[in-house]
Amino acid sequence: MDAGQSGIGRNAVVLLSGGLDSMVCAGLAREAGYAIQALTIDYNQRHRREIEAARTIAENVGAQRHVILPLDLRQFGGSALTDEIDVPKEGVGEDIPVTYVPARNLVFLSLTLAWAEALGARDVFIGVNALDYSGYPDCRPEFIEAFGDLARLATKAGAEGDQITIHAPLQFLGKADIAREADRLGLDAGMSWSCYDPQPDGRACGLCDSCRLRREGFAKAGLVDPTRYAA
Repeated sequence: MDAGQSGIGRNAVVLLSGGLDSMVCAGLAREAGYAIQALTIDYNQRHRREIEAARTIAENVGAQRHVILPLDLRQFGGSALTDEIDVPKEGVGEDIPVTYVPARNLVFLSLTLAWAEALGARDVFIGVNALDYSGYPDCRPEFIEAFGDLARLATKAGAEGDQITIHAPLQFLGKADIAREADRLGLDAGMSWSCYDPQPDGRACGLCDSCRLRREGFAKAGLVDPTRYAA
């Protein structure tokens, strides 16, 4: 999102997973004056706790509508989040981890784009970031830029010169910056859920990539992470 850009009075569809990044992304859309239409994809993920987090966040940011769309990616598998594969706990590595869900952001953004066009909205928000993350290819700025081109080619709006803009306001921020933005926006970080492997007692595992990146981000920002960790 460009500095100073205003969305006052305009609809925006925000892809809201329930994680910290998507929460801050929704908060930034609200700050810019957009009327938020929130979309959460229930893909039968292992960490279904984030869907409840998304409900809480959508209400908190004043979403006009919150659609929770079922899409059972366990039918495909191929990821520790959608298959009987252990979530790695050794730390963030150099390779793309097994928590990568094949083409997830491509699929999710396509659905977000479809709803935006149906609504007549011309703005889509996604909370990807390309600094402190697990190396997923569909979080890269190149992907977001390419999807923007695809949105122009694939839609009636684009064909008629009424481009739908893909906003990724966090893409060049690290987790510490994102934690600071949550604090600045007055968002309770405890509403969000990051852990890929929730424990039976309701705590976050503390060892998966997502937990490690979140904890490190809050520590670097000098802020308290309200998440309850098992380890």
